[in-house]
Amino acid sequence: MRQQKLGIERTTETMLVKRIDYLLIVPILLMTTIGLFVLNKVLSDGFGDAYPGNLYRQVMAAGVGVFITLVICLLDISFMRPMGWCIYIASIFLLVLVPIDNFSLADTWGADAWLNLPVIGTFQPSELAKIGLVMVAGDFFGQMAEHKISFVRGFAYIAAVYSVPVLLILKQPDFGSCMVIIFSFVCILFVWGLKYRYFFLALSAAVVGGLPMVWLFYLEAYQKKRILSLVFEGSDPQAEYNLVRSKLCIASGGLSGNRTGISVSVPVKQSDFIYAAISEHLGFIGTTAIIVLAFFFLCRALYVASNTRRLAYAYIIAGLTGSFAFHFIENMGMSVGLLPITGIPLPFVSQGGTAMMVNFISFGIILNISMNRRAE
Repeated sequence: MRQQKLGIERTTETMLVKRIDYLLIVPILLMTTIGLFVLNKVLSDGFGDAYPGNLYRQVMAAGVGVFITLVICLLDISFMRPMGWCIYIASIFLLVLVPIDNFSLADTWGADAWLNLPVIGTFQPSELAKIGLVMVAGDFFGQMAEHKISFVRGFAYIAAVYSVPVLLILKQPDFGSCMVIIFSFVCILFVWGLKYRYFFLALSAAVVGGLPMVWLFYLEAYQKKRILSLVFEGSDPQAEYNLVRSKLCIASGGLSGNRTGISVSVPVKQSDFIYAAISEHLGFIGTTAIIVLAFFFLCRALYVASNTRRLAYAYIIAGLTGSFAFHFIENMGMSVGLLPITGIPLPFVSQGGTAMMVNFISFGIILNISMNRRAE
């Protein structure tokens, strides 16, 4: 009897190992490794007594993130729906606490978007909201696709779910996180099957009516300067300072990294402009590796979504993949002057312990669905 029990356990472990999608895991672990290597170089130069403590915290966050991913993978896929609602409700609670917790980084980052939590430290609830919104919306879209609820009822639920966190995030104001949320929602709509003409109509309405309103009544003066300096290069040297330093840093890397021993100073090189630091220390080879790994991961995630039997899970992967894609494209694009500068970090690479763990939560959800997509 005991041998039979051991045999069943071994068979279960073997099946679990076979179900793991290594094509998803490998690019994430490689990007995390590259990030830790580059951060070690960046943090050791100019951070004084904070190093190596700041590096150890990042390594610990990566380790905790991997552990969280493993835990999520061991959960039955039926837990995806309640987990999504738990993440959503927790993010709402934390977003409500942001303006009343007597802690603000608005003077440093231009937005009151962080909490100072015990043990964890600074935490941005909007990162958690991105996951919760995608999971809850994906479930509603799945119910509409399977005709369990009507379109009118489904979209009413989705509008109610999105309105509260988006308004709280806009109040901070954190325009970058709102753009990520909108983009991930559009990705779900696209996969769900909304007709192209509606996309073009919505885009036209946003350009004609929405953009002027955002420009006049929402964007801060420094944000307008960033956009104008991108369109009219050289018009405002002060607003373009970060971009100029980023380009110099990227150029200094050459093919395989800067070997002169002279580091190029770039503001927030460890986070927002980590892509410039990758070029400085690993050159064109390093930046190309990051692009290839990110592209491969996104393509693999979309492949998993296209082969998932349960539609709700396919929509969840589409939304999470869209969120990752926005982060990758925006961070790299702003570093080279193709997109406006925002506080969007590079997933699994930029410094930030809570961001690292939240990224691994998203990755764990995608990996869990991938492991169970045929069974579902």
